[in-house]
Amino acid sequence: RRSGLWRGMEPRKSEEPLPGRAVALILVLCVSGMRAETARYSVPEEAERGSFVANIAKDLGLTGEELLARQAQVVPEGEKQYLQLNQHTGDLVVREQMDREELCGQSEPCLVRFEVLLQSPLQSFRAEVRLTDINDHAPVFLNKEIVLKISESTVPGTRFLLESAHDPDVGNNSLQHYSISSNEYFLVYTRRRSDGGRYAELVLDRALDREQQAEVAFSITGVDGGNPPRSGTALIRVVVLDINDNSPVFARSLYKVSILENSSQDTLVVVVSASDLDSGINGEIVYSIVQNSEENFETFKINPKTGQIRLKKPLDYEEKKNYEIDVQATDGGGLSTHCKVEVQVKDVNDNAPEVIITSLTSTLSEAALPNTVVALFNVRDRDSGDNGRTTCELTGEQPFRITLLAADAYALVTSETLDREQVEEYNVTVRARDEGSPALSASKSLLVRLLDVNDNAPTFTQAIYTMVMSENEPVGRSLGRLSATDPDAGENARVRYSLVPPPTDTLAAASLVSVDAESGTVRTLRPLDYEKVRAFEVTVNAADGGSPPLSAQAVLHIVVRDENDNAPVLLHPAPESSAAGELVPRWAPSGYLVAKVVAVDADAGQNAWLSYELAKATEPGLFRVGLHSGEVRTARAVTERDAARQRLIVLVRDRGQPSRSATATLAVALVDDFSDAFHQLGHDPAGGQQPQVAEEEMLTTYLIASLVCVSSLFLLSVLVLTANTLCKARVRAELPPPSPSCYADGGFASDDVGVGSTGTLSPAYRYEMCLTSGSGRSEFQFLRPILP
Repeated sequence: RRSGLWRGMEPRKSEEPLPGRAVALILVLCVSGMRAETARYSVPEEAERGSFVANIAKDLGLTGEELLARQAQVVPEGEKQYLQLNQHTGDLVVREQMDREELCGQSEPCLVRFEVLLQSPLQSFRAEVRLTDINDHAPVFLNKEIVLKISESTVPGTRFLLESAHDPDVGNNSLQHYSISSNEYFLVYTRRRSDGGRYAELVLDRALDREQQAEVAFSITGVDGGNPPRSGTALIRVVVLDINDNSPVFARSLYKVSILENSSQDTLVVVVSASDLDSGINGEIVYSIVQNSEENFETFKINPKTGQIRLKKPLDYEEKKNYEIDVQATDGGGLSTHCKVEVQVKDVNDNAPEVIITSLTSTLSEAALPNTVVALFNVRDRDSGDNGRTTCELTGEQPFRITLLAADAYALVTSETLDREQVEEYNVTVRARDEGSPALSASKSLLVRLLDVNDNAPTFTQAIYTMVMSENEPVGRSLGRLSATDPDAGENARVRYSLVPPPTDTLAAASLVSVDAESGTVRTLRPLDYEKVRAFEVTVNAADGGSPPLSAQAVLHIVVRDENDNAPVLLHPAPESSAAGELVPRWAPSGYLVAKVVAVDADAGQNAWLSYELAKATEPGLFRVGLHSGEVRTARAVTERDAARQRLIVLVRDRGQPSRSATATLAVALVDDFSDAFHQLGHDPAGGQQPQVAEEEMLTTYLIASLVCVSSLFLLSVLVLTANTLCKARVRAELPPPSPSCYADGGFASDDVGVGSTGTLSPAYRYEMCLTSGSGRSEFQFLRPILP
């Protein structure tokens, strides 16, 4: 495996035929959590817009059509997009010029990181472009004129630290060496610091003589290593001082200190101390910081009298980790010395982790399987060590989990099956925490909405619906409403109702009622007759609008309510006869049963409850009618003054609303005996009776006579039976008392032979008999049983 290879920006013509050119190793990043190498490219800083960087399609092994179909896109690590991907050709080109010094400062290498995202399936490829430095900056001295005060007694070989030139370029393009213009007294040497920076030391080559030359002036030039090289120049003025034979001496030539990056402004860093053996003004020491770096000048300050070095602004470990300060001590006579202060910045956990979402699926099907990728994200912490190590977690109980894909790269995937009907959307909070002390954390909320799947069938609110309709109900009348609910959404929750066709041998209920497909309202299709159909059932189907649709069924029970649409029907007397003839003897007492009116009603309930009343009579006080029985009885005893012929009209009424009724007409004849029944019934004063009525009255007379005969015979039989019983009781009383000895079981023959018979009698049929001495053969006999 090859990794860490750089590809520079070259013309595409020369790029194609190179068989051994370095190709970035890219492993497909799958949702299963496999790690992927980072593809590395390079491009010069400040490359023009549209400059070719690399062909992503070729490195991924994809064609331009596949890149376009999978919606390839470049996701930068930062907020600004410097690179652009051509989805048709797969070329990665420069979208906006990049200044290496602006982006990375003195840091090397300067990397622009990004990810290439592909859809269907979702994949992520990490890559980085290294910005190679170009020599676009010349060394610059902070002070265009440098003044040095050197005593004339300074011995040759003495070294003087000079202000350094600043060059923001790096590598060979940074400052490489110093040179000075021709002069008689000084040489310059280029020295290297521990961080790689170069500074100049001025060396006295020949003793100075103030009387000969009070000031020496020459120029110093800083040159970088670019091609072509760039340079910067400053003027050095050396003022020759009168003799001061003791220079200041620092207590230490090198001070090493460390300071926390979260130290506030004006925090004391270190105190440098120098001494001078001279007295008076030549022994007074003034401290200063040699301005060899603009950054040092902006960050530190020194008290010229005490030597205390303090912060001018807060430090940031993530921007710069160490500083090198040159401190100079100068006495009143102009003699000076210098020491070095190395400041090491200690990292503190002052940067919370950042959660950077690179891809998010905001809508997810509730049928998504476990381990479905919802989002891809990176976690970045600018701190170092434990302060920069991060962990990720989800807050709350949710059906998601985090999978580590690569270093600081994660995927949010489903951990179990989802159900939109329970939770429609999830607000997933990803929290990243570092391992600092105290630990810092940051959270990112992701809103994931679930798309509905038709996984729930409609549900009726009742398994059986009972509705009542009146008979003769008008067509289209609403009987009620069915209701079924579906917890799904959209078309999957739209419920439509229909009747299930019944079996062929049952009542076609679909022709009696209908169900509205949208509302579930049940309506009548035609009037019903309670006397023919009292109740019926139909199965109702509720189906949703999903694909495929799901359904449920319920039973609709229709009860037909009776209406009072039938009048009572007379059974007796027959309705086709004009009047029924009845005979009543003159001696009939009060309550004598004359006749009974019998009627029925085809309705039900109180519509069929009948009551009888006497509507009209020749003599209203003579007869009465039972309210519920319909029996016509005499209300008082019949007298001689009562008319021989009576005409009664009985009204039969039901209890419906409104009530219906029928009338029965009875012709009653009062007779002294039944012999003149024909005479009385045959001569109607009104002359309106027909021969058929007379025959019926005669039949009634015969029936009454037969009833009297049967009753007489019954009474006679009772009298005879009573007399016979009394006679037998008297005969028993006159007989002598029975003998004390009875025939025991042993009195019979041992072979159980019956008297007058040769057969046998089972022991179960033995009888104990006691006979008087006068009993004879004629009074007692053993009878032979007839057994099978």
